[in-house]
Formats: sequence, structure tokens, C-alpha cells
Amino acid sequence: MNFTVLGCGRWGSFIAWYLNTNNHNVTVWGRAGHQIVEDLIKTRKNEYVEFPESIEITKDLNYALSKSEYVIISISAQGVRDLMTYVSQNEDFKNKKYILCMKGIEDSTGSRLSQILIEFGVDQNNIAVWVGPGHIQSFTAKIPSCMVIDSYNEELSLFLVNTLKTDLIRFYQGKDIIGSEIGAAAKNVMGIAAGLLDGMGYSTLKGGLMARGTREISRLIKACGGNEFSAYGLCHLGDYEATLFSQYSHNRMWGEKFAKGEVFPKLAEGVMTSSALLKMAEKVGVELPITEIVYNVINNKITKDEAIKQLFARQITTEF
Repeated sequence: MNFTVLGCGRWGSFIAWYLNTNNHNVTVWGRAGHQIVEDLIKTRKNEYVEFPESIEITKDLNYALSKSEYVIISISAQGVRDLMTYVSQNEDFKNKKYILCMKGIEDSTGSRLSQILIEFGVDQNNIAVWVGPGHIQSFTAKIPSCMVIDSYNEELSLFLVNTLKTDLIRFYQGKDIIGSEIGAAAKNVMGIAAGLLDGMGYSTLKGGLMARGTREISRLIKACGGNEFSAYGLCHLGDYEATLFSQYSHNRMWGEKFAKGEVFPKLAEGVMTSSALLKMAEKVGVELPITEIVYNVINNKITKDEAIKQLFARQITTEF
């Protein structure tokens, strides 16, 4: 099959490499002038993967869109709306199938990423999301994992599951895109919380974080119209090992560095997602105590010690 991948950062480049190794034709687009794109064109590799000549790289968005009916988007979650302003200028953009391969909620609106595409006129039946646990360093070392593809359209998600599955990644078909999107985004916030615990020497408290964090997000999913049990699947709880414990987790590392007064230079989606989830929760009247504490501590509204006290000072009669 032919696939177009919009975004050539960490995950975009891996996805292009993964598709190509499984005999799909891949065109990768990156924004002109961006150093990551320029370096990839020049060297055809980054710190994670090396591109064979069969992967085409372009800075021409319209050309990239013309190469395939299936468009995979893998950029920063906060950049989706900006990207869609350009994608929507393509006369054929509504006829594409879009697979969103990032985990986040738009901070300015509290919207799920699929909702942004719908705002631009994309039929919801042409939208899927690819979420779940996995690190590029493990995949390129041939260590397998399980992930989820979900969609408003069960026929589309089933087709993608069967098309993209390999011995390296086993895909499951999700049937709750609301829960899959919220759960996948929210696990990054829990990753920051776990990093804060690691950085302060309280790693033993991660068990409580996992139990309460999953319950917190299940309530939000339900209030937004999804299935609360999705929080206990691969999109959220099933991704905790990769996010709350792994040395490769950007969000966990960001939290650990913050707790130690250091700076982690790479993208941690959970930073913006903590704010976005609170906006979403306010709309539906749900409390997110852990998310709120993470937001407050990383924005210097409370100290790290106060955060730990608040995190584990819920009354005994209070539900998880």
C-alpha cells in the first residue's frame, strides 16, 4: 500500500521506517526550514532509524498528500490545528483517510485531536487513531509490543489492524475512540507524576498513582461519552509500564528532571496535556485531582513537597 507520513520527528520517522520494512510505499513530509527535516534529507538517518532509498522525503505538502489515500499524522499534538490549516487547502484533502499517531489534547480548547480534523471538514468515518505502549528504541531492537487502532468507523480500524500488524507490533481493534484518545493523552500526565516521584525518591508510591490515576481518567472518559473501561486497556493503564517506568519515557524523565531542578530538553506532551485535560474536565464537571496537582506543581503554583502531600492526602472515605 501507499502511505504518506506527515511529520519526521521521533515517531514520524519510526512509523515511516516500520511501514517501509513491511513492504509499503512511504512518502514522508517535513516542514521546510526545520532542522530535523534538513538533516534527514541530507543524511537519511536520525538517532533512531536509517531510511533506505525507497522512502521518499519531501518538503512539498501537496505533493506528499497526492502520493496516498492514507495519511498518517505524527507531530506535536499542539501543532495539529496549524497543520490542518495547510492540509485543508489541498483540494483533495477530504477524500483522504487520516491516522493520528500522537497522544495529546489541544490546550487552547480542550478538544481531542480527531475533533480538530472534524472541525476542518474531515468526515469522522475517515479518521483513526494509533495509540498504545511502545518505545522506538525497543522496536528497533526487535522487541515486540501491542498497540491499538481505533476509529469512528469499525471497518476502517479493522482494515488498518490487518494491514499494519506484524510480528513486531500486534494491533488490537479499539471500539471507543473517545476513550482511546483521552486515555492515551492522559497517560503522559501520569508519566510526569511518576517522574516527580522518582526525582524525589518516592518511587514506591507509583502503585497508588497507577490505581488512582486510572480511576481518575476513567471518570473523565465516561463523562465525555466514552467507555470508562477503556482507561484500563492499552491506551492508558496498559501504557503505564512504558510511560511511568521506562528510561525512554520523555514524560517520566521530564518529571524526574523537574523534581531535581534540572531541564529535560525534549518534547514531553504531558506538560501541555495537563492544562488541556483540566479544560476538558471543567466542561463535563469532573474532578481530576492528580492532573490538577501535576499542573500546579509544574507551573510553580505549589511546591514539590506540597504536591506529594496533596497527592496522597485524600480522605479515607474518598473514592479513588
